[in-house]
Amino acid sequence: MEMMTIDDIKALIAADESRTLELKKTTGELKDGMHSACAFLNTDGGWLIFGVTPTGLKIIGQQVTEATRREIGQAIAGLEPAVDVETHYVDVPDYPGNKVIAMRFDGWVWGERPHTFHGCPYYKVESTTKVMPHDMYDERIRAHQPQIYAWERHVAESVTLADLNEKHIRGCIRLGVEGGRIPSSAMSAPIEDTLAKWQLLKNGIPTNGAVMLFSDQIDEYPQFRLRMARFLGADKNEFIDNQRAEGNFFDLLDAGMAFFFKHLNLSGRITDHSLQREERLEVPYHALREALINSLCHRQWELHNLTGSIAIYDDRIEIANPGVFPPQISPESIKEPHESYPYNLKIAEALYKSTYLESWGSGAKRIMDACREQGVEEPTWRWDGGFVIVTFKRPNKGSISPEVSPKHDPSTTQVRPKYPTSPTQVPYQFHTSSIPVQTLIEKGSDEYMSALELANLCGLKNIRNFRKYYLNPALADGAMERMYPDQPNHPKQKYRLTEAAKEWKNSQSSK
Repeated sequence: MEMMTIDDIKALIAADESRTLELKKTTGELKDGMHSACAFLNTDGGWLIFGVTPTGLKIIGQQVTEATRREIGQAIAGLEPAVDVETHYVDVPDYPGNKVIAMRFDGWVWGERPHTFHGCPYYKVESTTKVMPHDMYDERIRAHQPQIYAWERHVAESVTLADLNEKHIRGCIRLGVEGGRIPSSAMSAPIEDTLAKWQLLKNGIPTNGAVMLFSDQIDEYPQFRLRMARFLGADKNEFIDNQRAEGNFFDLLDAGMAFFFKHLNLSGRITDHSLQREERLEVPYHALREALINSLCHRQWELHNLTGSIAIYDDRIEIANPGVFPPQISPESIKEPHESYPYNLKIAEALYKSTYLESWGSGAKRIMDACREQGVEEPTWRWDGGFVIVTFKRPNKGSISPEVSPKHDPSTTQVRPKYPTSPTQVPYQFHTSSIPVQTLIEKGSDEYMSALELANLCGLKNIRNFRKYYLNPALADGAMERMYPDQPNHPKQKYRLTEAAKEWKNSQSSK
């Protein structure tokens, strides 16, 4: 740990108290300071400093004895889970014998257990420390221990094994065996054995995940619905068709695909090799199906008062599901190669084993590939605060297209090459290790900026997430360089792109 100086303290307090800085006159306010420390740990991290007057920002320090150090250690022990605190004791030249006590706390990262001080959780709202609301605390506990709290893992209260659709289950097993993802012995094994292996049963009783996938008994699950509408024009003022489907995953998937076929244009052609008519939807069938499967798989099914939807307008198609993007993925980065972070892990695993889902994290790429192969514009993703929405633009076609020959079929002449699946196919001997690093390079420049400024450019509010997934990997890749390379923890540290990163960025722009 690098030693701090009084100049470092002055630089830290220059901006006055904020979301990431708390000033106390002495350790006589230690208990109140620990409330702020707990809030830092549950928000974006920050500095707790004793020995500075909060009003006049005068650095006076205080006497530090062994008893003072013990009191601080005991106070920190009141934080749960336990934390390793970076503590500095800095001499104050204007007050010989006095020291400023500066403690740095890391921020909260999604999936970590929320912190408490003597059993109570706190968090920061701007520069104010507040007790964390119950719903926020519960959400973080569920994220920390999804195996205990996830909706899909709860035992279904009113559904038995006999209520599950055996035809659907057997069909999934067969597809999994044919796809090499399930051993062939599952074909003859009791279905409850397979469901138990997929962790869709608890002591022989179906979980909510099993009900969502396979149950014909959905009376207690009002969220198992899909709203479908064909609107006239580009808004919701008037509709041509309005339907609602109810049922399990396969019922809703079939209903949604049938609605697409009912209201989207078909184009046809006679193929040379077979002299048979080949038909395709104006937006690729495989892209729509993948998007609908993802929507049903990843939605927040515990939100029983919300319903997924399909909306078809004259100019676009929107598939919406109640849910959120994982913290590691944004509406922009979802288009780039990424890992999978399924909201409903066991539902996703069952669909993967039965080949309804392909390799982890490849759904968006498969959707875009299908669109490019048919010469259709790629879709976009967004989040409106409650729903994740994927939007496909409809090609400019007024009615069902007539049968055309191959040489006049636009889809046979406007197929675009697939994007490379790896970012390493670029000039210069410089390779980025992740999509966040690429994003940081795109947003960065040759001007030095603070970590907070760079995080804001990348659209991140959690500075610890930014350091973990963006800044530190970029420094390791040689994409970013420090203003003070010999003092990584300098209080005025800033960062800029390296020459190698700028060359890589220019090469991407030229493409």
